[in-house]
Amino acid sequence: MKRLRYILTLALALIAMAPCWAQNQQQIPERNQQSKFAIKKVDFDHVREVISNPKNAYYYPKLMKAYNSNDTTLSIEAWRNFYYGYTFQEDYNPFRESVYCNVVEQLYYKQPHSRAECDSIEKYAELSLNDNMFDLNQMNFYIYVLKEKKKHARAAVCQYRLDRLIAAIMSSGKGTKEEPWVVIAPEHEYNIINFLGFVATDHETLDGGIDYIKVQPVAGKSAEGFYFDISRMMQIAALKFPDI
Repeated sequence: MKRLRYILTLALALIAMAPCWAQNQQQIPERNQQSKFAIKKVDFDHVREVISNPKNAYYYPKLMKAYNSNDTTLSIEAWRNFYYGYTFQEDYNPFRESVYCNVVEQLYYKQPHSRAECDSIEKYAELSLNDNMFDLNQMNFYIYVLKEKKKHARAAVCQYRLDRLIAAIMSSGKGTKEEPWVVIAPEHEYNIINFLGFVATDHETLDGGIDYIKVQPVAGKSAEGFYFDISRMMQIAALKFPDI
């Protein structure tokens, strides 16, 4: 799929966002989320079943309402169904990108920021997230600017959302070939890499809808790369964009 390959190639540019992720690392309670949550393989048939049942606690409109109301009592299982259940929603697009995201990125890297620039970053990051709630890069930008503007309560809410989405992804596997992490957007691969404190150097698309992301060596860490399962993403892309 030419479009998917194109998006994945563009995603390499996201390695430049590592500083943005690094700024928020100290706010994340545990660097190894896997120590907090059990690893559980994603069963998309089961996800579809529970999010489509109005009587189920994980019925998607219920999860969306909880998300929008900043509910901090949701379990990791609820977050898993919220994240992976999005692939069954009509507006799901694995290539989704807000028209506002480039505006935010251009402003962000012009540090330090004036008050007016912070106002603009806040405005466009919020617009981007309203268009794509799973844009983890925009969440990072939004958290940054909210802290800059001393809006700590709102920053904490956004940080909580980001932490739980990262945890949901990392609970899907171990980043190994046998147990890859499952993602629903190409850039989420690089978000996880940066979250772990690595910088991506290259990627390989393997058989079976698996991506392998190579990383720069880091002192004290033995990882040379990580594996991601993008098969669900590719399946939906083939159905929604057959001519791309």
